[in-house]
Amino acid sequence: MTTTFFLVRHAAHDWVGTVLCGRMPGVHLGAAGKAQAERLAQRFLNERVDAIYTSPLERASETAQPIASRLERSLQICDAISEVEFGRWTGMSFESLSRDPLWSSWNASRSTNRAPDGETMLEAQGRIVGAMEQMRNRYAGRALILVSHSDVIKAAILHYLGMPVDAYDRIEVEPASISTLVVGDWGSKLLRLNEVVAA
Repeated sequence: MTTTFFLVRHAAHDWVGTVLCGRMPGVHLGAAGKAQAERLAQRFLNERVDAIYTSPLERASETAQPIASRLERSLQICDAISEVEFGRWTGMSFESLSRDPLWSSWNASRSTNRAPDGETMLEAQGRIVGAMEQMRNRYAGRALILVSHSDVIKAAILHYLGMPVDAYDRIEVEPASISTLVVGDWGSKLLRLNEVVAA
């Protein structure tokens, strides 16, 4: 018996690529992101989806809401699929971070480094994989959507592909993208990576 996971990265907000928002509150989708969320909702009309889970952060729940409305499914908040806890780096610009040697160390070896006052990539991976394994047992033979964040989705995919977490920069997970993963007792298979719905 297999479970299909549609791993959806939240749609675009106005600080994507410039600020490390992390778990900063009040980060909402911009106009482009809202349009992306509507396109995702339309895309999922072609799929049979049994449950929709979202990170508690606004940009994720605002991406998930149109999907849930269009599919007439309730939206469930899941703390385990929230963004990496970046601690003191939260809210800093990537330009500033580029001058921080700790940031360079983090990106060189995320398996052995911790964000200051935050968590490791392995801890984030453990969170989402633990949640997915519980869901896999609960939704055997069915499909569900998880709306989460780039690094957390990458961590899950790497785990199920049997790759080290330090390979995070070998795969791309764009805003409003869908990565489709099938997991069963026999193992796992990545069906699609970084599917972006065209405008």
